[in-house]
Amino acid sequence: MSIPTDLKYTASHEWARLEADGTVTIGITDHAQELLGDMVFVENPTVGRVLAAGEECAVVESVKAASDVYAPIAGEVIAVNEAVEAEPQTLNENAFANWMFRIQPATATDLDGLMDAVAYQAAVDAEAH
Repeated sequence: MSIPTDLKYTASHEWARLEADGTVTIGITDHAQELLGDMVFVENPTVGRVLAAGEECAVVESVKAASDVYAPIAGEVIAVNEAVEAEPQTLNENAFANWMFRIQPATATDLDGLMDAVAYQAAVDAEAH
C-alpha cells in the first residue's frame, strides 16, 4: 500500500491535501477502499454545506458495506467530484487521484492536527494487529 507523503490523514481513513489557493481537497485512502472492496455508490456533501471537523458528511458504499466519510477539518464545501459519483469504481482504481470534495477551511492551521504519512502508516499497521 502506498501512502503519499504530501497528504495529511485521519484515523478514519480520509486524506486531505492543501491546495495552492488555500482550499483543501479530501478523499478516502487506499487502505479504506481496500477494506471496503468494489465501490458501487458515492454520496458527497452538498456544495455550500458548512462542516465541523469530524462530522459525517459523505457516504461510500461497496458490495460489502456502506461507510461514512468524515470531514478531516472544519470548513465550507466548495466543490464535489461528480466523476466519482458517476463512476465510484474510480476510487478502487486510484483512491489518491480521485478526490471526493473540496472545502474552504475555517482555519488553515487545522491540517496541522492531522497525521502525516509515517503516523498514518503506523496507525494502519496497529489496526492490523
